[in-house]
Amino acid sequence: MKASASCKESMQNCMENQSFAFTHLYNDEKAMDMHIHDCYEIYYSISGGKQFLIDNCFYDIRPGDLFLINQYESHYLSQIDREKHERIIVSIDPEYLKQVSTASTDLDRCFHFRGTEFPHRLHLSPEEQRRFLYYIHRFPDNAGPGEDILDRAVFLELMVFLNRAFDRRCASAAYAQEDNSTVANHEQVDEILSYINSNIQNDLSLDTLSAHFYLSSSYICRIFKAATGTTINKYITAKRITLSKSLLSQGCSVNEVCEACGFNDYSNFLKAFSKAVGVTPKKYAQFNS
Repeated sequence: MKASASCKESMQNCMENQSFAFTHLYNDEKAMDMHIHDCYEIYYSISGGKQFLIDNCFYDIRPGDLFLINQYESHYLSQIDREKHERIIVSIDPEYLKQVSTASTDLDRCFHFRGTEFPHRLHLSPEEQRRFLYYIHRFPDNAGPGEDILDRAVFLELMVFLNRAFDRRCASAAYAQEDNSTVANHEQVDEILSYINSNIQNDLSLDTLSAHFYLSSSYICRIFKAATGTTINKYITAKRITLSKSLLSQGCSVNEVCEACGFNDYSNFLKAFSKAVGVTPKKYAQFNS
């Protein structure tokens, strides 16, 4: 496949042939104004540039940046000035890409999928840059008998390569988001633990904690169990029992300990303490005071 002479010619060839086309440009072509077209576009920067605007999002371009532009997304390259800006643009008919996709391999996923934080731009690693250019440089070498078949084969390899690179970044973004979420959860649990330890004598029901932290009770239970390995009720009870043993050993009465540790109801205190320690609070005080 021979490279098109301009970006406009690449788009025209792509749609007329109902397949794909590419162009390799330098500063000798004036950058197109804001435009929208029916084809997908792969925009790869070799030597960097100034700015790229895609659907009202500005991107500063670096060498090795690759942009995946969906059909009907408005875009244009701005502020080229005199700085050399070498770039490769591949135009692709969306219907053609659907035709060469399979039930298990969606080759246009990299164009139409957009996660909440996932942008149009991929910054290719040095190895990925070499591989991308390798595929592009193979197209002119396919001239001769079987050119169409070889072009199609190289194009399929190129699209599989780009979708794999795209999916790796999606996975990394998802992992980072999950990791950040885990850190945030641990910070919330630390605050909950600090509050419990400072207010052990007060009401620490799930409803009270939920109202204090502006979190649902189910969410508090889930993040607490994930961070500590135990339930929040078991933790509070164990904390109160530990404090009870300490106060009983210091000579406090059973009623004083019951109130100071937040049990309030003596029967609940007696039941919880006897189950955890093996003796009643009164007997524990007799043996340890």
